[in-house]
Amino acid sequence: MTYSIIARDPESNEIGIAVASRFFACGAAVPYIGRRVAVATQAFVNPLWGTEGRRMLESGDPAEALLKEFATRDAGRDIRQCHMLDAAGNFAAHTGADCVDWAGHRVGDIHSVAGNMLTGPEVVEATFDTYAARGDLPMAERLLAAMRAGEEAGGDKRGRQAAGLVIHRGQDHAYLDLRVDDHHDPLSELDRLLEVAGERYLHVAEAMPSLDNFSGTSDRAPIDAAITRAEEARKAAGKTSRSQATVTVTEKD
Repeated sequence: MTYSIIARDPESNEIGIAVASRFFACGAAVPYIGRRVAVATQAFVNPLWGTEGRRMLESGDPAEALLKEFATRDAGRDIRQCHMLDAAGNFAAHTGADCVDWAGHRVGDIHSVAGNMLTGPEVVEATFDTYAARGDLPMAERLLAAMRAGEEAGGDKRGRQAAGLVIHRGQDHAYLDLRVDDHHDPLSELDRLLEVAGERYLHVAEAMPSLDNFSGTSDRAPIDAAITRAEEARKAAGKTSRSQATVTVTEKD
């Protein structure tokens, strides 16, 4: 009932997961990311594959061996689908024999894609190939471009409802975590949310504390300057904010 992609960027140290489904709040159920690892658990979701998987991968367990262990332990393995990135940078995937057709996965060196209840294998192939081809894009945009290609290839055969996008930058906390839980065009809504995030949120996220800098950036001046530059660039390009939040109008003197 879902297709998803896990990707890592060896240069930026970013790890990301994007997911889409005709299932409510798939962005809450599928992705689990740590400092160096990631898990996407889907089909008939077992969240323990996500929580235990993340913990054990961070401890050094290889993804392929861990998936085999989980499949041995889980009596529901034939209706589970999961793919993983381990701390050594290796990907592995499991698609249970009884996942609803079409179901399958593809694993590469920097990303993996898995899906079930899809219109066909072309969904996984288009998602995988588009991510590989779009190295010119930042990770968030690259993941969404890949997911859009999968949707255009057929996507979830039941239709659309929810999507999610999560990116970590070597921390336990997310750099970016966006969800669309119930929408007629969730990937387009994720595009809008990402654009709104770029107006202010991502500039603040850049300044947040990290394991190497417990205090982060406590000076607001460079953050405010970055926000102003982004706003000026948006106006120069003739674009307006796509935020749907209430706009406060300041009365003129």
